[in-house]
Amino acid sequence: MSGPALPRLAWRNLWRNRRRTLLTMCAITFGLMLAVLFTALQDRSFGDMIDLAARMASGHVVVQQQDYLDSPSLRRTVPDAVAVSKLVAAQAGVSRTTARITGPMMLATAGQSYGAYFLAVDPAQEDAQTLAFVDAIDAGQMLSEASGNQIVLGARLAHNLKLNLGDKVVCTLMDKQGEIASGLVRLSGTVSTGADSTDRVIALLPIDSVRQTLGYGPAEATQVAVYLDDARDSRGVRDRLAHSLTAGLAAATWDQVNPELSGFIAMKVGGGRFMEGVIMVLVAASIFNTLFVSVLERRREFGIMMAIGYTSGQVFRLVLWESFWLALVGVIMGLCVTAAPYFYLVAHPIDLTAVYAQQGQNMDLAGIGMSPILHIGIYPESFVIIVIGVVLATMLSGIYPAWKAGRTVPVETIRLV
Repeated sequence: MSGPALPRLAWRNLWRNRRRTLLTMCAITFGLMLAVLFTALQDRSFGDMIDLAARMASGHVVVQQQDYLDSPSLRRTVPDAVAVSKLVAAQAGVSRTTARITGPMMLATAGQSYGAYFLAVDPAQEDAQTLAFVDAIDAGQMLSEASGNQIVLGARLAHNLKLNLGDKVVCTLMDKQGEIASGLVRLSGTVSTGADSTDRVIALLPIDSVRQTLGYGPAEATQVAVYLDDARDSRGVRDRLAHSLTAGLAAATWDQVNPELSGFIAMKVGGGRFMEGVIMVLVAASIFNTLFVSVLERRREFGIMMAIGYTSGQVFRLVLWESFWLALVGVIMGLCVTAAPYFYLVAHPIDLTAVYAQQGQNMDLAGIGMSPILHIGIYPESFVIIVIGVVLATMLSGIYPAWKAGRTVPVETIRLV
């Protein structure tokens, strides 16, 4: 028997027991649908979480003084943030850059005082794509210029300080020389991010005013926040910047800046991969059972085939072809069945707002407020991995039954009834 006829014969063999074949293909379809939808939920949710963390802190990649990450200090600065921003903006995959000053401070009124973490920004260089607080204003207004005596506080921090819009508050911090510096500012707005730990400490200030208070130069900052088209390129951009930044500066990725969030995502992704593996094992077990039972039922058939000239290798390949057809048709069926719920969930995200409201709590992780709206969207490479995984699981499930069929002894099996 020539090789090219084996695929056609294998296809015909599958449909000799239609019900068993269809049940096996349904198992592949269901497994593929679960894997795709579960992975799509993870990919989009974690991608959105990383982007939100970048917009609430220091970007997907941050350029700063090389020792700043290990020992943050207002003395460790980027001397010429404008030049660094131009250098970074020329890198592939970079969409935006912006200079900022960050650090601890003390806020005090006549009767209250609280510690805070300030973020000094240039409103002309910021929008909702780089600064999540722009969309989080719940009272008053965002900073209007890079200089002046405005301040925007987290809603909880403003409440603790008993401040109303327009009230004055004293800001105290350590300047570049290590001396105590202070200034009087007015509350222009409050933000509510959904993360209580952030709303208790965050303060937004105009960057030029902070530079003057700290004794910084006109282009000096503590960091240059870098925003990418795709957060997954962060390590590549960091590595490329390592060869082009001037001495004393270094680039760090979002996961280095926020290890708590990185650890949470890594744990969840690992759990997701484990569940996908369990699904693949269950699918493979179903396929193995189908093929193995089929081989046992057809022992006499295989004996006759080998008696009339088929080799053990051809019988082995015949069963593998049956595995391949199961995988191919199962994947096609799976994609057709998965398409409807996938695109429906893309257009109609899962809204858990009512659940959160009923429980009276916000989801807060590492200072990042998690959205109650769950979107889905799968990365192309994740989709390819799932499809390849299903095909490989099906093919591997057929190896032992194929080997068993290839070891058929014609003299012993032809006499079976």
